Amino acid sequence: MKTLIATTLVAGSVLATPMFAQAQNTTDVYGSVNYGQTRTKGADTGAIQGRVGAKFTPNFGVEAEVAGGVDSDTTYTPGGPAKVKVEHQAAAYAVGYLPVTPNLDLLGRVGYGTTKFDTNNPVATQFDGSRESWNYGVGAEYKLDGKNGIRADWTKSEYTKSDLSSNTVSVGYVRHF
Repeated sequence: MKTLIATTLVAGSVLATPMFAQAQNTTDVYGSVNYGQTRTKGADTGAIQGRVGAKFTPNFGVEAEVAGGVDSDTTYTPGGPAKVKVEHQAAAYAVGYLPVTPNLDLLGRVGYGTTKFDTNNPVATQFDGSRESWNYGVGAEYKLDGKNGIRADWTKSEYTKSDLSSNTVSVGYVRHF
């Protein structure tokens, strides 16, 4: 799976080069605030996310994301019950857009990030510490007007050197500058 994602990133970069050459100076810079609900091996945690991005063409952009955990959950591990929380996350993405209408874009994103989990059970080591991940997902943004919009997306995080993976569903407000 990691090889497939890496190949996709390289191929996307090569294919995107002609788009940058034809792009005019109309970069769309945006920021968003979201709430994300994440499920990791039975633990449902919540986080407030902040994103900043740049859409270079109607079909390609990049974004960075940071998040801080605000909700924990108890899950049952071989070492007993463990209260799990996402301390923080950070990731960077290449984003592809498919404009459906002037106000609606479908999007797909692929990137790499890090997540720091915390648990109150020292035996539940699968949740404790930082985990690097390859991330991919899909979503949609609806523009309410020229500057404001709402966005919903799903992101899968495949953690390296671990059997953990996460599914995150997020929804939030987007502001275009």
